[in-house]
Amino acid sequence: MKKLFFPLLLAMMAGQACSPSRSAGSSVVKPFFEDSSLRSAQIGICIYDPVKAIYLYDRQGDKYFIPASNTKLFTLYAGLKWLGDSLVGMRYLQTDTAIFIIPSGDPSFLHPDYVRQPVMDFLKKTRLPVYLTDVNWREKALGRGWAWDDYNDDYAAERSPLPVYGNVIRWVQDSSTASFYSIPDINWEVRFTPDTVKKAFFVQRDWDKNAFEITEGKERYKVQDVPFVTGGVDGAAVLLKDTVGRDVFIRHRLPAGVSFVPRTGLVAPVGMSLHVIHSRPLDSLFRPMMYRSDNFFAEQTLLMVSNERLGWMNDARIIDTLLKTDLKELPQRPNWVDGSGLSRNDLFTPRDFVWLLDKMQREFSLSRMKGILPTGGSGTLGNYYKKDSGYIYAKTGSLTGVVTLSGYLVTKKDHLLIFSIMVNNHNDPAIRRKMEKFLEEIREKY
Repeated sequence: MKKLFFPLLLAMMAGQACSPSRSAGSSVVKPFFEDSSLRSAQIGICIYDPVKAIYLYDRQGDKYFIPASNTKLFTLYAGLKWLGDSLVGMRYLQTDTAIFIIPSGDPSFLHPDYVRQPVMDFLKKTRLPVYLTDVNWREKALGRGWAWDDYNDDYAAERSPLPVYGNVIRWVQDSSTASFYSIPDINWEVRFTPDTVKKAFFVQRDWDKNAFEITEGKERYKVQDVPFVTGGVDGAAVLLKDTVGRDVFIRHRLPAGVSFVPRTGLVAPVGMSLHVIHSRPLDSLFRPMMYRSDNFFAEQTLLMVSNERLGWMNDARIIDTLLKTDLKELPQRPNWVDGSGLSRNDLFTPRDFVWLLDKMQREFSLSRMKGILPTGGSGTLGNYYKKDSGYIYAKTGSLTGVVTLSGYLVTKKDHLLIFSIMVNNHNDPAIRRKMEKFLEEIREKY
């Protein structure tokens, strides 16, 4: 028996090293799981040391959870990988008689966040007739599994091949001048209704068309962004007419002699030139996308990746391509359906997020990730981690009953950890504070 003791001890030690749930982190994590308000919830937690390449803690890390906006981390990876250093604002074919725009899906076009607009500068300068085409659009305006009654909310703006103004109409009530107006100015149907109960300004769009009902309110100044029905490139053509100062036409086919080759893109004959206009540096889109968890930016980013890699815009095809190539080593294959996480059909595991975050800091550098993800006291973490800001860089996720947080944590001993916490089916209004306390304890311990 004595001869067997030492090999048996080694085997037991190896077994413990391979079993994350028995790690030293258990004493910290256990109280989080045993909180009375979370006993009926589903919770998955992974804490990973990328230097030692071991999990410090892993409980239900291989189980699937609804990720909410943590999905944007996968969209971010795709964008960083495939969109180059700057966004393609548009591609266009030019002949002696016309300009044919092939949209790229760039969400920054005429968006109020961006003053510089290279694409619009070009359109205003050219004297040739402008035609919009949608030959590379293979998608629907609303994502799979989105809540249908979110259509009037600014966080659920429609997707389109050529976004303009963030695909929303900004409505303004200014009582000081007794006026209502929209940005951009529109000629669509508008109805006015007095509010005798709430006394609040509110704009409601019809479900299936660009008709807006305005309820007058008592506020001195109020702004509301309402998504409009894009209709592919139709909505863009209508709004660009006033902005450019002349008609913008729609053409649902390419000019004669031009072919569209899947995975290759456009092939133009001799005598017809294909041009590209870049709009802005890549991270100038990704930082606000992650800081405010911008669904519209995320959705269009995934469509832009599809356009650049496949030659057309389609979520299902680009997601399948990414999962078979760049992301083929994921611990568990996710059910990934959109770019933003608005859909409850999205299903990922905590290990998936830890794996992805490790891959991102190795491929794109930790410093770049720190420049894109919010830290304590900023962005979606604005009310959290203020005590010692600068040690956490993470992406939040929220839907009814869903709270997630995945990112990087620098401990007090200056060790980098990668973590993912996913909570589904909870009913605890204080869940984010409990997550904050838990991560602060992890930071102290390691």
